[in-house]
Amino acid sequence: MKTVSITPIFRIFDEHKAREFYVDYLGFTLDWEHSFESDMPLYLQVSLGDLRLHLSEHYGDCSPGSAIRVEITGIEAFHQSLTDKKYKYLRPGLEQSPWKTKEVSVTDPFGNRITFFEPLS
Repeated sequence: MKTVSITPIFRIFDEHKAREFYVDYLGFTLDWEHSFESDMPLYLQVSLGDLRLHLSEHYGDCSPGSAIRVEITGIEAFHQSLTDKKYKYLRPGLEQSPWKTKEVSVTDPFGNRITFFEPLS
C-alpha cells in the first residue's frame, strides 16, 4: 500500500462567505461543486497548489472548528499577499514558533483553522 494524498473536509454554512474566504482571500481555485438539487446543501472542492480541501454544507460530514497544518514554501510572500488584500475579517501575523517554523494561521468564517508553515533553514 502507498498513501498518495489526504483531502480534509471542512464544514461550511454559507456558500458566499466560503467563496469569499477561500477563493477571493486565500487564493484557492474552485475545482468543482455539487448539489443534488438547487435547494440542497453544497459540496465543493477548492485547491491551492497541491492542497485540496472539500467544503461541505452537509450536516454530519464533519465538525466545524477543525484544524490542519500545511507546509508551504515562500511563507513571507504568502503572508504579504494576504496583508495586501486588507481582508475585512482577518489580518494574520507571521510568527516564528519554538519548533523552528514560520507560521501564518487563518480561521475561516466557520471556525476552521489552517496553519501554513515553513521550516526555518
